[in-house]
Amino acid sequence: MSFELLKMVGDAQKKKAVIDVRSGDTVRVSQKIKEGDKFRIQVFEGTVIRVDRKASHTERIVVRKVTSGVGVEKSFLMHSPLVEKVEIVRRGKVRRNNLRYLRERSGKSARLTQKDFDRHAVNELPAEEEAPKAEEPAEAAEAKAEAPAEEKTEA
Repeated sequence: MSFELLKMVGDAQKKKAVIDVRSGDTVRVSQKIKEGDKFRIQVFEGTVIRVDRKASHTERIVVRKVTSGVGVEKSFLMHSPLVEKVEIVRRGKVRRNNLRYLRERSGKSARLTQKDFDRHAVNELPAEEEAPKAEEPAEAAEAKAEAPAEEKTEA
């Protein structure tokens, strides 16, 4: 009982669609930052070094970038309302999910081999499927479906 309730509440918090982000991707994450009573968008661009709980409402990515010689890692919840947009800039060729070894590397040894991909296709969110309209009763919908069939048989 309680598990079903937790799942229902978690699914209500999920976004309808999120981009498929993988480890090794270079991403640009736009996040809402609250300053006083105003919101602004801050962009954080770096390499995804970890992806957690992919199918869950608590899906998380850890993004790492090096700024002024200092490594900075930031964790983002993909279904958070504060995460506005995630855009994949580059796909890296990796063979594992957790890329912690990049923390000890710098310069050329910290680079990942680039993989070819269609940037526009990857950054588009999947189209939402239209649900049947609740306004029409099921009987009216069946009548509409039968009407064209009758016209075709008469002709």
